[in-house]
Amino acid sequence: MFRWRDAWRRWRNQRLSDPAFRERAMASWWGRRAARRSAARLFDVVAGFVYSQVLSACVELDLFERLRGGPVAAERLAAETGLDPAAMQRLLGAGVAIGLFEPTSDGRLALGPLGAPLVGNAAVLALVRHHGAFYADLAEPLALLRRAPGGGRVAAQWPYAGHAQPQALDGASVSAYTELMAASQPLVAQLLLDSHPFERAQRLLDVGGGSGRFLMAAARRAPGLELHLFDLPAVVARAAPALAAAGLADRVRLHGGDFLRDPLPQGMDTATLVRVLHDHDDPEALALLRRVHAALAPGGVLLVAEPMAGTAGAAGMADAYLDLYLWAMGQGATRSAARIGELLAAAGFEAVRECPTALPLQARVLRAHKAGLSNNRSEVGVKTS
Repeated sequence: MFRWRDAWRRWRNQRLSDPAFRERAMASWWGRRAARRSAARLFDVVAGFVYSQVLSACVELDLFERLRGGPVAAERLAAETGLDPAAMQRLLGAGVAIGLFEPTSDGRLALGPLGAPLVGNAAVLALVRHHGAFYADLAEPLALLRRAPGGGRVAAQWPYAGHAQPQALDGASVSAYTELMAASQPLVAQLLLDSHPFERAQRLLDVGGGSGRFLMAAARRAPGLELHLFDLPAVVARAAPALAAAGLADRVRLHGGDFLRDPLPQGMDTATLVRVLHDHDDPEALALLRRVHAALAPGGVLLVAEPMAGTAGAAGMADAYLDLYLWAMGQGATRSAARIGELLAAAGFEAVRECPTALPLQARVLRAHKAGLSNNRSEVGVKTS
């Protein structure tokens, strides 16, 4: 069926690798235009690590917050941050080049189209700061790939990965990744809440729910929803004060344990796995899905929300960035929606379908059902009158 693509690819690569063809192409306006576009994309790949480090430096110096109120002179930014003025000029010039800042008519610096959305954006800023560990692991990429998954700085920040008894981890061990997940959870929570009518559900179990940020958002969306959170005991202990501060101490029931070994609370009509499944290899992912299936009441619904491989326009996110990150973490992989659907079916789920989200790059959502409702009910895991 796709042999014509293979033939086209061979023809294309033969031409593009031929210096004579490239020379002839550059002689035409269309060839020059294509070559410039291709060269720019290739250079972005070559320079991508530099771009990320420019962003990291700007975050560490809090430049986006410093420019929140309007344009500021480079000299003032240098004085406020203690950076040499010449070095600040060099950093700001790099930021302008990649869209973080823009120069004003009087020579000061203002936020650019990519910098403005970072103001007060705790989720993205936390991810940028966290990526220092990932960049360190990638400093020698072949060394990272030649050793077994994990073993570097990223793995040290996810201690449950490969741990024989993750339920025995203490609060200090889980603090770094719990805080990161809490900060970044809003990126996905709104997409998931908009994809399914949670306000019509009755009992929601968030498996691997961390400090409860998704449940906090779900509580606002569905005031009558009974909420349950399951995670490692040390993580649940950290969630309790955060939920209490949000006024949910009496509404969210906390369950501590290892979801690959310990039983989940039963009788739920709705369960969620928010950026959890891709953290695990296939055997563990399938075991988890089977446990969730067992925890659901007949007719219950499971929603899986995470970045997925093969997402149109977002291949770099799932298939390049996240896949390498999970390798550095020590386990897991991004999967296509079709592959997750296969695992769901193997775990006993049926009627798997995708629920559209506004930003598929950040997360796609799959909804799957546990059999048990009569045929005259069109919604599974949803209250009916």
